[in-house]
Amino acid sequence: MKARTRISLRFAELRASGELGIVAYITAGDPSLDTSLKFVRALADAGADVIELGVPFSDPLADGPTIQRASERALRSGTTLAGVLDLVRRIREFSQVPLVLFSYYNPILQMGLERFASSAASAGADGVLATDLTPEESEDYRRILGVHHLDTIFLGAPTSTDERLAKIAACSSGFLYLISRTGVTGAKDALPDDLPALIRRTRGVTQLAIAVGFGISLPGHVSVLGGLADAAVIGSALVSEIEKAQSVDAAAAALGNRIRALKEAARHGLSRREVAP
Repeated sequence: MKARTRISLRFAELRASGELGIVAYITAGDPSLDTSLKFVRALADAGADVIELGVPFSDPLADGPTIQRASERALRSGTTLAGVLDLVRRIREFSQVPLVLFSYYNPILQMGLERFASSAASAGADGVLATDLTPEESEDYRRILGVHHLDTIFLGAPTSTDERLAKIAACSSGFLYLISRTGVTGAKDALPDDLPALIRRTRGVTQLAIAVGFGISLPGHVSVLGGLADAAVIGSALVSEIEKAQSVDAAAAALGNRIRALKEAARHGLSRREVAP
């Protein structure tokens, strides 16, 4: 039986308490790896349940303008996948918050699957989400990461059929990342009308925790998701706080305030069990 990771343990705790989790995304190295270390500390101290560290990539497919600019800043500062792995190691000196490496597949493939998995595990990472890797092409990836006890997280989408969602879920561990809408990342004012039906369809094919991302930014979004999903993923809204802040300290404070507000909304929202069919 696969050993439980920090990710699965945290989701088990959230499920037991009926609380929606908050998954926080930042682009590692934006504007530098040293500042990312401070930002992770702020996010963890504010109560983020899982932190996703984006590996900057020059040719993104799913990222909207906010995260694209963050990747450009990170690449200009010299951030590499090896540097992000070292960042994970430094985070583990002060925090046991679950950490997900959020990357396109090319940097992982360039490093080599075995070297990447071994390095990620020894650094203290808990899971990996390779955004452009399909289930059909993931057998070696899943096998090698599994040997190193790393969760493999895959993306489900509104365009996914029930059969497809089942296949995605079968390849996933830790949690399933459900994209709330078609298009690219970016904060939105309102959640899609068909999102509850999408979450119910996904719930019908898996027992995995379901984290919903793309367009989640406001406490009201979290309150709605509290009756449906297991976690909300906040990305562009956090990256935007970093981009517009006048200093590193101001950015860290803004990140902490944003997470605290979202966690407060999560605690006051309905538990999934209270509204489950």
